[in-house]
Amino acid sequence: MSKLMIVDDELDVREYLKNFFKRRKIDVITAESGEEALELIGTHQPDLMLLDVRMAGIDGVETLRRIRGTGNTVKVIMVTGVEDKDMLKPLDDLNISSCIHKPLILEELEKEVLQRLMTK
Repeated sequence: MSKLMIVDDELDVREYLKNFFKRRKIDVITAESGEEALELIGTHQPDLMLLDVRMAGIDGVETLRRIRGTGNTVKVIMVTGVEDKDMLKPLDDLNISSCIHKPLILEELEKEVLQRLMTK
């Protein structure tokens, strides 16, 4: 079974997406912060991560920088409401799979997730 980690500081977003993807037979782990994601990633070894850019504490960009710094090559879809290209610029060097913009369109998100999970 494929494993997806959802990292978002909004509980309703985490729970909604968790239920959405569990109905599609995907094992889902959630984290409410970049710090929690960093703690869980080694233990759970997800195939794919949905990572929110803007979060309290360390943001998604810094979280991904730290993940990559450990040599982890997990596939990552960044989730952002940010239109600020300067904030997203560091992502160019961090090997993301794609970037999805909020508000989330579930059909688009589902397509991206399933496509990434099928190409393990």
